Amino acid sequence: MFMARGSSLRVGVAFAALMFSPLCFAQDDRPVVKDNELPADATASKSLPVLWIAGDSTVRNNSGEMRGWGDEIGALMDPKKIQVMNRAIGGRSSRTFYNEGRWEKMLAEMKKGDIVLVQFGHNDVGALDAPGKFRGSIKGLGEETQQVKKPDGSTETVHSYGWYLRQYAKSAKAKGTTVVLCSPVPHKKFDREGKFVPDWAEWRGWVKATAEAEGVEYLDLAEAVGKKYAAMPATEVEGFFADKGTHTNPEGAKFNAKCVVEGLGGVLGKYEVK
Repeated sequence: MFMARGSSLRVGVAFAALMFSPLCFAQDDRPVVKDNELPADATASKSLPVLWIAGDSTVRNNSGEMRGWGDEIGALMDPKKIQVMNRAIGGRSSRTFYNEGRWEKMLAEMKKGDIVLVQFGHNDVGALDAPGKFRGSIKGLGEETQQVKKPDGSTETVHSYGWYLRQYAKSAKAKGTTVVLCSPVPHKKFDREGKFVPDWAEWRGWVKATAEAEGVEYLDLAEAVGKKYAAMPATEVEGFFADKGTHTNPEGAKFNAKCVVEGLGGVLGKYEVK
């Protein structure tokens, strides 16, 4: 189809603006994965330490070309030394993963000597009620709560992001595990000059403060991955994503998994494939 030069220029400018817009990721689809769409959970080893992972679709994702870093971390671990149990599931926030009983189930299977990685945030950012699919958490670290009426007529007491993280940290630590709270992996965000734009500033602070208060490990994935993105051409980072800027493809998931292992050398180093 013929397009006038002026129109072509405008389309090119519009495409570039979309490509480098800090808000481009906001349009990415974030469906809620159902349990029957996932394979049955394996049985946790009683003889080997287990690497437990709780999170969202940036951690576990088998939707077409999308993969999460938790899907790829197993290839970096020696199966003779540690078992990887990735219980992350798409569409969950720190609030819904907790309320659905997923954490309680994981906790019941944990044992002393296991390692637990927790990464939430991508679905916590939304509204607390219907516009946010009842996934959002109250922003911050406080003890304040808010009552939210659900579609079935029930009322849910919603807590802060920090409150939910504290529940994960305290309960897993009490089981004798090594707990690691992770800041969310970054979005693909570049400015008009092609310079990487860091995000999750407040959220990173909340995760770090919670980890310090509870005496557990902290992994700043937003920083670890973001610094590497910033040192790379935007086109190369573009090749790590399966959508506008939230979900990674297999290559991007492998990249992020390596960042996790590198960042937790003192925790995971002895379990790595040599």
